[in-house]
Amino acid sequence: MLVPAAAISGLSIALAAGLEAFGVHNLTNAAIARFVSRGGAEGFANHLPESLVWLAAAAFAFGLPFTILSTPGNARRAGLWITTGFLVAAWAPVLSLAAYQPDISAAWIATVWSGVCALVYAANHRMPCDTPPPNTP
Repeated sequence: MLVPAAAISGLSIALAAGLEAFGVHNLTNAAIARFVSRGGAEGFANHLPESLVWLAAAAFAFGLPFTILSTPGNARRAGLWITTGFLVAAWAPVLSLAAYQPDISAAWIATVWSGVCALVYAANHRMPCDTPPPNTP
């Protein structure tokens, strides 16, 4: 499970970095800032360090697939994915209240994509956690 989770997380971070190179994150972060505040992006006094945003993206991009691939049952896996996506999205209003610009799109994209990939992988492969334990007397 470690190798598929690492591959999924690496590709998810690569996707987020590629979107960053094309400037998609700037547009997405500006839209999020307009959504969670009155003034938009210019209404925030503080910015998160870029390294902190990418560290969070990497942590969620690796942690979610590893957790999904270690959890039995597709319904539980989908619940983990949805909950984690909402958890990352909930950072935006919290950061806005703390006067930080909510630059969460890199972390959110990496998290959601890694979850989708992990769900597809788990649906197409027999995971060790799905095997029932043998009956022991």
